[in-house]
Amino acid sequence: MNDEQLLRYSRHILLDEVGIEGQEKLLQAHVLIVGAGGLGSPVALYLGSAGVGHITVADHDRVDATNLQRQIAHNQSRIGKFKAESIAESIAAINPDVEVTPVTRRAEGVLLDQLVQDADVVLDCTDNFSTRHAINRACVKHHKPLVSGAAIRFDGQVAVYDSRREDSPCYACVFPESDQLEEALCATMGVFAPMVGIIGSMQAAEALKLICGISGSLTGRLLMLEGKHMEWSEMKVAPHAGCAVCGGRTLKIS
Repeated sequence: MNDEQLLRYSRHILLDEVGIEGQEKLLQAHVLIVGAGGLGSPVALYLGSAGVGHITVADHDRVDATNLQRQIAHNQSRIGKFKAESIAESIAAINPDVEVTPVTRRAEGVLLDQLVQDADVVLDCTDNFSTRHAINRACVKHHKPLVSGAAIRFDGQVAVYDSRREDSPCYACVFPESDQLEEALCATMGVFAPMVGIIGSMQAAEALKLICGISGSLTGRLLMLEGKHMEWSEMKVAPHAGCAVCGGRTLKIS
């Protein structure tokens, strides 16, 4: 690191759990963020400010006026612009040293497979089950840790699915595709603006911990927030032997 970087990241370097070695890991890391909306906004801003060296942001959607209530990486002047490109501008304004690759196509099929393969950590900031399952399948295939978040109304949840670990479930172990869960969309259900900020910030924290090798990740734990009363609850989640994606793991979480 040069002198400017030592100054910029000094508060991280002061942490024993991060230090110079951890900060250098961040500078060398490549993170994929799928979804540049309510969750993707705080994720991208925190990862960029923390000095993650390469961030790929994939989102085919454009900024709309209804997004500005909660999607803090965008602003009025960028309405109509691709969200991935808008987030790239916001990161550059905070930390121009970060390489940001905006992908303005839908992350699916061969493209999604390649994006996941190239990343060190993947963050699912999307809002629909089909995309979440596609991201999960790609992460299991390429053994990439997945940080998953969701928020609707006053409720949120966050978890880490790390297919590098034998004791970790995958997303499909917890939310099987066969369950046909009903989609809950912000456009019809609404979402409390700070909720996506809370969950997205936690996703960013988990990603930074994974890159730096800091213990205590949310692997094997589903953390849920009921926002009206600010009540947290936690559920232990284990690999499912009959999982159609990962087939379960050899070890189980007690």
